[in-house]
Amino acid sequence: MDEERDRGPTTAPSGGGDGHGAGPGGPVVVGTDGSESSLAAVRWAARTAASTGRGLHVVLAYGAVDPTLLADASLWRRYQHEIEAQARHELARAVEAARAEAPAVAVSEELVDGPAAEALMERAGSGLLVVGEQGADGLGGALLGSVASTVASHAEGPVVIVRGTAGPGPDAPVVVGVDGSPASDAAIDFAVAVADAEGRPLVAVHTWSDPLIETVPEAFIDLDAITEDERRVLVEQLSGRSATHPDLQVTTVVTRSRPARALLETARGARLLVVGTRGRGGFAGLLLGSVSRAVVHRAPCPVAVVPPPGVRHRPRSAERVHAAAP
Repeated sequence: MDEERDRGPTTAPSGGGDGHGAGPGGPVVVGTDGSESSLAAVRWAARTAASTGRGLHVVLAYGAVDPTLLADASLWRRYQHEIEAQARHELARAVEAARAEAPAVAVSEELVDGPAAEALMERAGSGLLVVGEQGADGLGGALLGSVASTVASHAEGPVVIVRGTAGPGPDAPVVVGVDGSPASDAAIDFAVAVADAEGRPLVAVHTWSDPLIETVPEAFIDLDAITEDERRVLVEQLSGRSATHPDLQVTTVVTRSRPARALLETARGARLLVVGTRGRGGFAGLLLGSVSRAVVHRAPCPVAVVPPPGVRHRPRSAERVHAAAP
């Protein structure tokens, strides 16, 4: 079995970068494992690469068989070879699906013997990473839900989890949650870029609630004035982007509701739902906030989780990179 330790992809990603620590202008990185969920992610990533003029790098990471589990060395080698052959087959299927979805996109591929989450985050760097919501039980469970949760929590750049059904047609909007915090600035920028690149409308959602107000009869509360104050928060955070995206159609939604509930309701029929990792009251370095976690697990459409700039993921673990084709 030909292999080299940790020297990057044997088939270089197109669209800039070398696939390790790729920046925002590098290829879209997508994980696959042969499951239908991961193939849906590959197709979504291929369409996004086409709309943004970037390359696509398809990665399949699988776990090697521990040689200590099999006393017979020849049996271990044969089993390992079979697993690698299956992995190559599934990687080829994913590449074929990507090229069928977006024939003009330059597609590269990589087979990695190592943990999926770490491999995907390392190759995406601060660029876009796409995964399915669940994976197959085969190939070491490469893209199980836990892996999707891990990359959404720890990736340095935006992560799209392809779940639910993306709204069809050009009128299906990109929905973004806005809470007035710096964390949602990155989510807004990402949502604006996607909506503008695909010629879709943008819906910005801002919610408000106050535990103290809940204890006061509504007759003594000027709800309209509070809503107007919150609307100003939303408008201020959106300001400045119309100059760089003059053709973007923006709709604002301000409502007295729980954030996750409002976002999930607004995302029905959406093309994409975009959230930050942590907003008001969050603490740097923690995992997904309650809102982003809720929408990742319950959204009716694909979800993008966008961390603020400067987030660092965990160090890479040992892995082996194989040639993508015999």
